[in-house]
Amino acid sequence: MAAAAPPPLPFRTYEEYLEAQVTARDLRYLESEAVGRQLVELGVCGSGDVLRRQEFEARAAAAAGPAAATPQKSLASTGKEIKDNFLRALAEREEANRTGKISSIIFIRDRNSHHQEVSAYIDYAHRLRTDDFEVYFSGKKRLFPRNTDLSFYNWDRNVSTSTSSPNYQVIAENACGLLFKNKSDRKIINVDPKAYPGDNTTRTPVETDLYLHVVIYDHIIRRGT
Repeated sequence: MAAAAPPPLPFRTYEEYLEAQVTARDLRYLESEAVGRQLVELGVCGSGDVLRRQEFEARAAAAAGPAAATPQKSLASTGKEIKDNFLRALAEREEANRTGKISSIIFIRDRNSHHQEVSAYIDYAHRLRTDDFEVYFSGKKRLFPRNTDLSFYNWDRNVSTSTSSPNYQVIAENACGLLFKNKSDRKIINVDPKAYPGDNTTRTPVETDLYLHVVIYDHIIRRGT
């Protein structure tokens, strides 16, 4: 009888696997997360029983095997008659965000049902996994800011929330303003319109009739950088 395959690892990259074993206590004595990852790999920090990169990648490939053979679900935007610029922009980015080639952050500012001005930075890839986007692309509902998005602000009530997602860590208290750190390649996205958005990141304002203000930040993920 063939030996059972090892269980899949709950990490997308080897760096993420190492980083998960660096404790808050370790970080107090280390220069950076990068140093922490190196020490975990060497067995100095963490449990000491650490997979080598080749072992990790072999297990990841084995786990991806059956999934790769499964037919991919059609895109939510497929077959939809899309006229608005914003929805067209989302449709153009849907496949790349679903496959992890690009990680887009959507800024939306508009008025809610109480006529209060609200805005949010939305992790597009995360929303694609949790929302039914067919209703958005078909025009039945609007993609709208939520207080569970990366950063949410109610301008009338002066209420703000910050929530990290599976793809981004929110860095709210920073001299440079609001920042988002991509968890895959650890690059920083700066959403200040007057600042450089970051390595491998572009900022695209979108003219739309659906909202007061829309900007899309596209971050191309570089694995192993």
